[in-house]
Amino acid sequence: MKEPRIEFELTGMAHGGSAIGRHNGKAIFVPYAIAGETIAARIVEDKGNFARGELAEVITPSENRVEPPCRHFGKCGGCNWQHIRYEAQLEFKRQIVFDQLSRIGGIKDAVVHPTIASPDEWRYRSHVNFHRTHNGQLGFVMTDDRTVMAIEECHIIRPELGELFGKFNQQGVKPEHKRVRLQVGSESQEILAASNVGDETGSEETRTILGSGKVHYTIKGHVFEVTAGSFFQVNLPQAETLVNLVLERLALQGTEHVLDLYSGVGLFTAFLAPQARKVTAIESYPPAVNDAKVNLAKFTNIKLLQGTAEQMLTRFLQGHFDAAVIDPPRTGMKPAALEELMKCQPSKLVYVSCDPATLGRDTKKLVGSGYQLVDVQPVDMFPQTYHIESVATFIR
Repeated sequence: MKEPRIEFELTGMAHGGSAIGRHNGKAIFVPYAIAGETIAARIVEDKGNFARGELAEVITPSENRVEPPCRHFGKCGGCNWQHIRYEAQLEFKRQIVFDQLSRIGGIKDAVVHPTIASPDEWRYRSHVNFHRTHNGQLGFVMTDDRTVMAIEECHIIRPELGELFGKFNQQGVKPEHKRVRLQVGSESQEILAASNVGDETGSEETRTILGSGKVHYTIKGHVFEVTAGSFFQVNLPQAETLVNLVLERLALQGTEHVLDLYSGVGLFTAFLAPQARKVTAIESYPPAVNDAKVNLAKFTNIKLLQGTAEQMLTRFLQGHFDAAVIDPPRTGMKPAALEELMKCQPSKLVYVSCDPATLGRDTKKLVGSGYQLVDVQPVDMFPQTYHIESVATFIR
């Protein structure tokens, strides 16, 4: 028996990409719908105080609804917002950041600026992770979060990766390569393919299957070497936007000791060093630290530490920093790391977030310990998806 259809109006967009509306007083989240639409949906999961619905029919479409260009849209889990006009995506992202800061962070009047658009709405990703299907094709995990679906096209990866993807699919992928990462440098001819291969102990190593094992990205004239497996922003023009925002928000005078937490291959460190007296950079992933040593070799005022934020701050750095840049993973800062950071008492703090919910959570703790949220600048790093990058500025 199929669940009966219910009809209701959608009033907003939720973190996670679904549209949200109410029926009989209950909040219902519906993927692939848009705020402002009247829809018919079927309940697929009832959680008591809220439910998840499946879109059955768009009764009154939004003026922001467009035809998705990709044939896999709606089944492939890679994109969730191809059906939304790009300008509307930007405004929804701003609203979601504001909402998460209000609901989770307790900041009811946060200054959240309009989202900075990506120069490219399509074909912007310079690296991408594929999964191997059972018959050796490359694919993405479907919207059920379990099944790997072979794909024939992808509209958000750079054309060079599209060509490489086609070659891999022609020849097939060996069974040991469960996941394959394709990457292209700033220069189109620099291509890399790597795979996560498991050994008998169950641990994984990154193995290069094509290319030299590294690529190079040029940001604001500085060349960054990035080994397979090390993190780097996927949208290169927007990586430059992030650097500019961080430098602008910190407004360094040249006398400061700056902390760069989760420093990766040195993206922010390289631009902080010329403007600060000293930079202490902390990164836990060993290959990224090795990359950073290469990328930051010309600077003499950088101290590079390998280890987790909480370990390094506790062990080495109980003291004062004038300013800090934090760029944590999607899970945000671990409570212990945030505690140690607050003990360091930087007078200015710039938090680069890739998840508005964990930004809201960490903002609540920072404000509770004597920081003021100045403003938040969302940056669209991931067009056609619900993912939101933002730069939040705090002062003590």
